[in-house]
Amino acid sequence: MKKSKSVVTVPFPAPISPRASTQATGLRHVDADAAVSDVPSTIHAPVDGGRILSDRAYVLINVLPGRTSDVVRALSGIKQLKTIDPCWGKPDIIVVAEVPDQDALTQLVLSRIHEIEGVSQTDTHLVYRLKADNGK
Repeated sequence: MKKSKSVVTVPFPAPISPRASTQATGLRHVDADAAVSDVPSTIHAPVDGGRILSDRAYVLINVLPGRTSDVVRALSGIKQLKTIDPCWGKPDIIVVAEVPDQDALTQLVLSRIHEIEGVSQTDTHLVYRLKADNGK
């Protein structure tokens, strides 16, 4: 008679792994074998000696024709923007933003960047950090 497999769902952020890892991923495991391959990653990783780092995001900005210079000037007054790069093609501008949390990113994009005259659209990409792979 074949033994049935038991399914275990571990709530996030409890550490889970078939081999006693301290990494929290929230993955679903079946009989200590990962049902999904583990990609060790996190958005809020204390990767620099325990300090929590700010969130970083790339914001791709499309502007109305002829307004790129005006938008770049307006963006330069926002202290959370670390780089402002006008580009050929779409997007017209790529910025790197560093904010304390995702709520601050929401406020930055929706309340500050979208209010700039000439901005037609944004596409925001939140950066996450991969944890070091120890032992594979």
